Amino acid sequence: MTDDLAGAELVVASRDQAAAEVVEIGLCRPGGGDLPEWTPGAHVDLELDIGLVRQYSLCGDPADRTALRIAVQREPTGRGGSRLAHERLTVGARVRVRGPRNNFPLVAARRYLFVAGGVGITPIRPMVAAADAAGADWKLVYGGRSRATMAFAAALREKYGDRVSLHPQDECGLLDLAGLLGRPDTGLVYCCGPESLIGAVEEHCRGWPPGCLHVERFTPLGVTGGEETAIEVELALSGRTVTVPPGTPILQAVEEAGVQVLSSCREGTCGTCETPVLAGTPEHRDSLLTEQERAAGDTMMICVSRARTPRLVLEL
Repeated sequence: MTDDLAGAELVVASRDQAAAEVVEIGLCRPGGGDLPEWTPGAHVDLELDIGLVRQYSLCGDPADRTALRIAVQREPTGRGGSRLAHERLTVGARVRVRGPRNNFPLVAARRYLFVAGGVGITPIRPMVAAADAAGADWKLVYGGRSRATMAFAAALREKYGDRVSLHPQDECGLLDLAGLLGRPDTGLVYCCGPESLIGAVEEHCRGWPPGCLHVERFTPLGVTGGEETAIEVELALSGRTVTVPPGTPILQAVEEAGVQVLSSCREGTCGTCETPVLAGTPEHRDSLLTEQERAAGDTMMICVSRARTPRLVLEL
Protein backbone atom coordinates (compact mmCIF):
# COMPACT_ATOMS: atom_id res chain seq x y z
CA MET A 1 0.00 0.00 0.00
CA THR A 2 1.47 3.37 -0.98
CA ASP A 3 1.77 6.03 1.70
CA ASP A 4 0.39 8.69 -0.66
CA LEU A 5 -3.04 8.58 -2.27
CA ALA A 6 -1.53 10.40 -5.29
CA GLY A 7 -4.82 11.75 -6.57
CA ALA A 8 -6.95 8.72 -5.76
CA GLU A 9 -10.69 9.26 -5.72
CA LEU A 10 -12.29 8.92 -2.28
CA VAL A 11 -15.96 9.05 -1.37
CA VAL A 12 -17.58 11.16 1.33
CA ALA A 13 -18.90 8.51 3.71
CA SER A 14 -20.00 10.78 6.56
CA ARG A 15 -20.70 14.44 7.19
CA ASP A 16 -21.45 15.85 10.65
CA GLN A 17 -21.88 19.34 12.02
CA ALA A 18 -18.89 19.88 14.33
CA ALA A 19 -19.70 23.51 15.18
CA ALA A 20 -21.41 26.53 13.65
CA GLU A 21 -20.10 26.73 10.08
CA VAL A 22 -17.77 23.73 10.63
CA VAL A 23 -18.46 20.29 9.16
CA GLU A 24 -16.50 17.12 9.91
CA ILE A 25 -16.16 14.95 6.80
CA GLY A 26 -15.13 11.30 6.63
CA LEU A 27 -13.44 10.12 3.42
CA CYS A 28 -13.22 6.43 2.50
CA ARG A 29 -12.19 4.32 -0.48
CA PRO A 30 -15.23 3.71 -2.73
CA GLY A 31 -14.82 -0.05 -2.45
CA GLY A 32 -13.63 -0.07 1.14
CA GLY A 33 -10.15 -1.03 2.27
CA ASP A 34 -7.30 0.51 4.20
CA LEU A 35 -6.11 4.05 3.66
CA PRO A 36 -2.50 5.21 4.07
CA GLU A 37 -1.03 5.51 7.53
CA TRP A 38 -0.64 9.00 8.99
CA THR A 39 0.61 10.68 12.13
CA PRO A 40 -0.76 13.62 14.17
CA GLY A 41 -0.23 16.91 12.35
CA ALA A 42 -0.67 15.42 8.87
CA HIS A 43 -2.84 16.94 6.17
CA VAL A 44 -4.31 15.93 2.81
CA ASP A 45 -4.82 17.89 -0.41
CA LEU A 46 -8.35 17.90 -1.85
CA GLU A 47 -9.01 18.81 -5.48
CA LEU A 48 -12.27 20.70 -5.05
CA ASP A 49 -12.42 21.87 -8.66
CA ILE A 50 -10.18 21.90 -11.72
CA GLY A 51 -7.06 23.72 -10.59
CA LEU A 52 -8.46 24.39 -7.11
CA VAL A 53 -6.63 22.39 -4.45
CA ARG A 54 -6.92 22.99 -0.71
CA GLN A 55 -5.16 21.46 2.28
CA TYR A 56 -7.03 20.13 5.31
CA SER A 57 -5.53 18.75 8.51
CA LEU A 58 -6.55 15.26 9.56
CA CYS A 59 -8.51 15.38 12.80
CA GLY A 60 -9.48 11.74 13.35
CA ASP A 61 -7.75 8.71 14.86
CA PRO A 62 -4.55 7.56 13.08
CA ALA A 63 -5.38 3.99 14.11
CA ASP A 64 -8.56 4.08 12.01
CA ARG A 65 -7.35 3.06 8.53
CA THR A 66 -10.89 2.97 7.10
CA ALA A 67 -11.47 6.73 6.98
CA LEU A 68 -9.65 10.05 6.78
CA ARG A 69 -11.45 12.77 8.73
CA ILE A 70 -11.18 16.49 8.12
CA ALA A 71 -13.04 19.52 9.46
CA VAL A 72 -13.86 22.42 7.15
CA GLN A 73 -14.91 25.86 8.34
CA ARG A 74 -16.92 27.96 5.91
CA GLU A 75 -15.06 31.24 5.32
CA PRO A 76 -17.39 33.82 3.73
CA THR A 77 -14.45 36.14 2.97
CA GLY A 78 -12.10 33.35 1.85
CA ARG A 79 -10.93 32.43 -1.65
CA GLY A 80 -13.80 30.03 -2.36
CA GLY A 81 -12.34 26.68 -1.31
CA SER A 82 -14.30 26.36 1.92
CA ARG A 83 -17.53 27.31 0.15
CA LEU A 84 -16.99 24.61 -2.47
CA ALA A 85 -16.15 22.07 0.22
CA HIS A 86 -19.36 22.84 2.10
CA GLU A 87 -21.46 22.74 -1.04
CA ARG A 88 -19.94 19.75 -2.85
CA LEU A 89 -18.64 17.40 -0.17
CA THR A 90 -21.98 15.83 0.64
CA VAL A 91 -22.40 12.14 1.51
CA GLY A 92 -21.77 10.06 -1.59
CA ALA A 93 -19.76 12.74 -3.41
CA ARG A 94 -16.31 11.84 -4.71
CA VAL A 95 -13.15 13.91 -4.50
CA ARG A 96 -9.53 13.41 -5.55
CA VAL A 97 -7.09 13.36 -2.66
CA ARG A 98 -3.30 13.52 -2.33
CA GLY A 99 -1.27 12.71 0.76
CA PRO A 100 -1.26 12.38 3.69
CA ARG A 101 1.85 14.51 4.30
CA ASN A 102 3.10 15.87 7.60
CA ASN A 103 4.86 19.23 7.86
CA PHE A 104 3.73 19.65 11.49
CA PRO A 105 4.87 16.44 13.23
CA LEU A 106 4.49 15.84 16.95
CA VAL A 107 7.98 15.52 18.43
CA ALA A 108 8.30 13.15 21.38
CA ALA A 109 8.49 15.06 24.67
CA ARG A 110 7.55 14.74 28.31
CA ARG A 111 5.62 17.99 28.40
CA TYR A 112 3.47 19.93 25.93
CA LEU A 113 1.39 23.07 25.73
CA PHE A 114 -1.10 23.00 22.86
CA VAL A 115 -2.59 26.33 21.76
CA ALA A 116 -5.45 26.20 19.25
CA GLY A 117 -7.55 28.96 17.76
CA GLY A 118 -10.80 28.23 15.91
CA VAL A 119 -10.49 25.53 13.26
CA GLY A 120 -6.80 25.29 14.19
CA ILE A 121 -7.97 22.62 16.62
CA THR A 122 -8.02 20.10 13.75
CA PRO A 123 -4.32 19.06 13.76
CA ILE A 124 -4.11 19.58 17.53
CA ARG A 125 -6.91 17.12 18.33
CA PRO A 126 -4.97 13.94 17.38
CA MET A 127 -1.82 15.41 18.95
CA VAL A 128 -3.60 15.69 22.29
CA ALA A 129 -4.73 12.06 22.02
CA ALA A 130 -1.17 10.92 21.19
CA ALA A 131 0.37 12.93 24.04
CA ASP A 132 -2.19 11.54 26.47
CA ALA A 133 -1.65 7.96 25.30
CA ALA A 134 2.12 8.41 25.74
CA GLY A 135 1.66 9.51 29.35
CA ALA A 136 3.03 13.01 28.71
CA ASP A 137 2.25 16.04 30.86
CA TRP A 138 0.14 18.25 28.61
CA LYS A 139 -2.34 21.09 28.53
CA LEU A 140 -4.62 22.35 25.76
CA VAL A 141 -5.68 26.00 25.61
CA TYR A 142 -8.40 26.42 22.99
CA GLY A 143 -9.85 29.76 21.96
CA GLY A 144 -12.62 30.71 19.56
CA ARG A 145 -15.13 33.44 18.83
CA SER A 146 -17.84 31.66 20.83
CA ARG A 147 -18.57 28.18 22.16
CA ALA A 148 -20.88 27.55 19.23
CA THR A 149 -17.99 28.06 16.78
CA MET A 150 -15.48 25.80 18.59
CA ALA A 151 -15.43 22.36 16.95
CA PHE A 152 -14.90 19.35 19.24
CA ALA A 153 -14.72 21.61 22.32
CA ALA A 154 -17.34 19.82 24.41
CA ALA A 155 -16.01 16.35 23.55
CA LEU A 156 -12.42 17.33 24.38
CA ARG A 157 -13.46 18.82 27.70
CA GLU A 158 -15.59 15.79 28.55
CA LYS A 159 -12.78 13.35 27.72
CA TYR A 160 -9.82 15.14 29.27
CA GLY A 161 -11.35 17.37 31.94
CA ASP A 162 -9.32 20.27 33.32
CA ARG A 163 -6.37 19.58 31.03
CA VAL A 164 -8.49 21.29 28.37
CA SER A 165 -9.05 25.00 28.94
CA LEU A 166 -11.74 26.59 26.75
CA HIS A 167 -11.67 30.33 26.08
CA PRO A 168 -14.61 31.60 24.00
CA GLN A 169 -13.74 35.20 23.21
CA ASP A 170 -17.26 36.49 23.80
CA GLU A 171 -17.09 35.14 27.37
CA CYS A 172 -13.39 35.36 28.30
CA GLY A 173 -11.75 37.86 26.00
CA LEU A 174 -8.46 37.11 24.27
CA LEU A 175 -6.13 34.36 25.43
CA ASP A 176 -3.66 35.37 28.16
CA LEU A 177 -0.56 34.46 26.16
CA ALA A 178 1.74 36.39 28.47
CA GLY A 179 0.63 34.21 31.36
CA LEU A 180 0.82 31.02 29.33
CA LEU A 181 4.17 31.74 27.69
CA GLY A 182 5.97 33.76 30.30
CA ARG A 183 8.88 31.32 30.55
CA PRO A 184 10.30 28.62 28.24
CA ASP A 185 9.65 25.83 30.77
CA THR A 186 6.33 24.73 29.30
CA GLY A 187 7.92 21.94 27.27
CA LEU A 188 7.15 21.94 23.56
CA VAL A 189 4.54 24.43 22.37
CA TYR A 190 2.32 23.52 19.42
CA CYS A 191 0.13 26.25 17.96
CA CYS A 192 -2.33 26.36 15.07
CA GLY A 193 -4.99 28.91 14.27
CA PRO A 194 -5.45 32.32 12.70
CA GLU A 195 -2.39 34.39 11.82
CA SER A 196 -3.09 36.86 14.62
CA LEU A 197 -2.78 34.07 17.19
CA ILE A 198 0.29 32.45 15.64
CA GLY A 199 2.08 35.78 15.29
CA ALA A 200 1.37 36.66 18.92
CA VAL A 201 2.59 33.25 20.14
CA GLU A 202 5.77 33.60 18.07
CA GLU A 203 6.39 37.02 19.59
CA HIS A 204 5.98 35.70 23.14
CA CYS A 205 8.36 32.80 22.38
CA ARG A 206 11.00 34.97 20.71
CA GLY A 207 14.36 34.17 22.24
CA TRP A 208 13.32 30.72 23.44
CA PRO A 209 15.67 27.82 22.63
CA PRO A 210 15.32 26.52 19.04
CA GLY A 211 12.77 23.76 18.62
CA CYS A 212 10.52 24.77 21.52
CA LEU A 213 7.79 26.26 19.34
CA HIS A 214 6.03 24.48 16.47
CA VAL A 215 3.36 26.24 14.40
CA GLU A 216 1.27 25.54 11.34
CA ARG A 217 -0.25 28.29 9.22
CA PHE A 218 -3.32 28.22 7.00
CA THR A 219 -2.39 31.43 5.17
CA PRO A 220 0.95 32.65 3.80
CA LEU A 221 3.07 35.22 5.59
CA GLY A 222 3.50 37.26 2.44
CA VAL A 223 7.29 37.28 2.66
CA THR A 224 8.96 39.23 -0.13
CA GLY A 225 12.55 39.79 -1.09
CA GLY A 226 14.47 42.68 -2.60
CA GLU A 227 14.48 43.77 -6.21
CA GLU A 228 14.31 40.67 -8.40
CA THR A 229 16.69 39.83 -11.21
CA ALA A 230 16.68 36.91 -13.61
CA ILE A 231 18.24 33.71 -12.24
CA GLU A 232 19.40 30.48 -13.81
CA VAL A 233 18.11 27.22 -12.41
CA GLU A 234 19.82 23.98 -13.40
CA LEU A 235 17.62 20.90 -13.15
CA ALA A 236 20.15 18.24 -12.24
CA LEU A 237 17.97 15.20 -12.93
CA SER A 238 16.49 16.53 -16.19
CA GLY A 239 19.70 17.92 -17.67
CA ARG A 240 18.10 21.29 -18.39
CA THR A 241 18.85 24.87 -17.41
CA VAL A 242 15.95 27.29 -17.08
CA THR A 243 16.13 31.07 -16.99
CA VAL A 244 13.62 32.44 -14.48
CA PRO A 245 12.66 36.07 -15.23
CA PRO A 246 11.91 38.60 -12.49
CA GLY A 247 8.38 38.17 -11.13
CA THR A 248 8.07 34.58 -12.36
CA PRO A 249 7.96 31.75 -9.79
CA ILE A 250 10.61 29.07 -10.22
CA LEU A 251 7.83 26.48 -10.22
CA GLN A 252 6.11 28.17 -13.16
CA ALA A 253 9.34 28.42 -15.17
CA VAL A 254 10.16 24.76 -14.52
CA GLU A 255 6.67 23.66 -15.59
CA GLU A 256 6.85 25.78 -18.74
CA ALA A 257 10.11 23.98 -19.56
CA GLY A 258 8.18 20.71 -19.57
CA VAL A 259 9.26 19.37 -16.17
CA GLN A 260 6.34 18.37 -13.99
CA VAL A 261 6.59 19.09 -10.27
CA LEU A 262 4.06 18.01 -7.68
CA SER A 263 2.51 21.16 -6.24
CA SER A 264 -0.62 22.28 -4.48
CA CYS A 265 -1.06 25.61 -2.67
CA ARG A 266 1.44 27.64 -4.75
CA GLU A 267 1.76 30.09 -1.87
CA GLY A 268 4.41 28.49 0.34
CA THR A 269 2.24 26.92 3.03
CA CYS A 270 1.70 23.25 2.16
CA GLY A 271 5.20 21.93 1.41
CA THR A 272 4.15 19.91 -1.64
CA CYS A 273 6.72 21.48 -3.96
CA GLU A 274 9.64 21.25 -1.50
CA THR A 275 12.75 20.62 -3.60
CA PRO A 276 16.34 19.71 -2.60
CA VAL A 277 18.93 22.40 -3.37
CA LEU A 278 22.25 20.97 -4.62
CA ALA A 279 24.07 24.28 -5.17
CA GLY A 280 23.40 27.98 -4.73
CA THR A 281 21.68 29.87 -1.93
CA PRO A 282 17.87 30.06 -1.76
CA GLU A 283 16.00 33.20 -0.76
CA HIS A 284 13.24 31.68 1.34
CA ARG A 285 9.79 33.27 1.08
CA ASP A 286 7.69 30.37 2.36
CA SER A 287 5.65 30.21 5.56
CA LEU A 288 6.74 26.69 6.48
CA LEU A 289 10.47 26.14 7.03
CA THR A 290 12.03 26.77 10.44
CA GLU A 291 14.91 29.19 10.89
CA GLN A 292 17.27 26.22 11.20
CA GLU A 293 15.99 24.71 7.94
CA ARG A 294 16.32 28.05 6.17
CA ALA A 295 19.89 28.46 7.40
CA ALA A 296 20.79 24.98 6.14
CA GLY A 297 19.74 26.03 2.64
CA ASP A 298 19.43 22.47 1.35
CA THR A 299 15.75 22.62 0.48
CA MET A 300 13.24 25.23 -0.72
CA MET A 301 9.62 25.80 -1.74
CA ILE A 302 9.95 26.67 -5.41
CA CYS A 303 6.40 28.04 -5.68
CA VAL A 304 7.39 31.27 -3.88
CA SER A 305 11.10 31.29 -3.04
CA ARG A 306 13.90 32.58 -5.26
CA ALA A 307 17.71 32.80 -4.97
CA ARG A 308 20.35 34.96 -3.35
CA THR A 309 22.85 33.71 -5.91
CA PRO A 310 22.64 34.07 -9.71
CA ARG A 311 22.32 30.32 -10.12
CA LEU A 312 20.63 27.43 -8.35
CA VAL A 313 21.01 23.71 -8.92
CA LEU A 314 17.89 21.79 -7.96
CA GLU A 315 17.25 18.05 -7.71
CA LEU A 316 14.62 18.04 -10.45
